[in-house]
Order: sequence, then C-alpha cells, then structure tokens
Amino acid sequence: MPIKRAALYVRVSTPEQSVDTQLLDLRQMAAQRGYVVVHEYADRISGAKAKRPGLDQLMADARRRRFDVVVVWAFDRMARSVRHFLEVLDELNYLNIEFVSFRESIDTGGPLGRAMVVIVGAIAELERNLIVERVKAGMRRAKLEGRQIGRAPLQVDRCQVVHDRQSRMSLTQVARKHGISRASVCRIVKELGAGDAPVGIAGTGFDHVPAAACENEARS
Repeated sequence: MPIKRAALYVRVSTPEQSVDTQLLDLRQMAAQRGYVVVHEYADRISGAKAKRPGLDQLMADARRRRFDVVVVWAFDRMARSVRHFLEVLDELNYLNIEFVSFRESIDTGGPLGRAMVVIVGAIAELERNLIVERVKAGMRRAKLEGRQIGRAPLQVDRCQVVHDRQSRMSLTQVARKHGISRASVCRIVKELGAGDAPVGIAGTGFDHVPAAACENEARS
C-alpha cells in the first residue's frame, strides 16, 4: 500500500491561544496511521470569519494534489458552518483527498464515514446556534431587569472636559483631572463637536482646539 501524504490543519480563535496541543494530537494520529506529514496549516482567527489564510492555502495546495489526506482536530476547527463544511468536503472528495477528524474519530474513506460527517457537522452547528441564542436571551433578560450591559457610561462633566481641553490643557492633564483615559477625552471632544464650536475663555484669547489635533496628540 502506498504511503499517504497528509496535511494537518489546526485553528484557535485568538492570537493568544496556542495550536501546539492540537498539532501534537494530529502528529500522533498521522504516525499511527502511517501517514507522512508534508505540511501543517494553522489559523489564529474566529471560526465565523470567511477569510482564513491557513485554510485558504490548504485548499489551494489540495487543488495542486500536494497531499492525499487532510487531518483536522475537530469539525468545528475546519469550517464556519455546515454548508461551508460540506463544500470543503465535496471539493476534497472531487480531488480524491480523504478527510480525517481526530476528535470525532471519523474519516471519509467510506460511505458510512461521509454520512457520519454530515450528521456530526449538523449537530455541531446546532450546538453553536443554541449557545448564541442563550447569550442573546441572557442579554434580553438583563436589559428587562434594568442591568447594565457592556461598559458603563462615563460619570464625568463632559462640558468641563471640553472646556479644559480647549483652554490648552494637554490630553494627559485633562485625563488626570477627570480620572479618565486620553482616548475618552478625545471621544468626548468629538461627540460634543468641539472641533466646530469653540468654547470661549474670557480674557485668554485662546481659540478652539480642532478634534484632529486631539487625535494627533493621542498618538504621540
């Protein structure tokens, strides 16, 4: 039997997470099955994103027939939806490339494996949708109960912030005086249209400070 060339694909949701655990499992599985790993593809991005460099490169290499089997850690690591998952499987099947999933212990080498892939993929999407619905329901309940959702509004005299900023106080000075961040100072200046409407300071001769100047100083 000819030795099969394998491509490993792993994905985590954020750049801070590591793909090492997934790769270790897939390397061991490949070794047990006698595969020769020719390439490892990885993405550090949410599964809901349409563009994934690692997966896109894997599919491009599949069309070039650079491997015989694709090994993934789990179905939901591979595709963003059941429809996308089936599209990937259909293309791999057309290219005569097998698909193997570590967590589900399923491959598409036979008709039973392909049937199980479709069923488990549908269940995975259902589970994800149920999680989303539970989160939305919790947010609706919190709103009805009058609880704050997300960041609490700033408790600050916004007009005084703008007045201080336009009196030529620096971003840092205004932020320290009101106990807020420099970015918040810039946001308040923009929201109140301070770039268009000057706040006069009697006897000083100071004009208003444009919002663009606030942004430039915030970057420095």
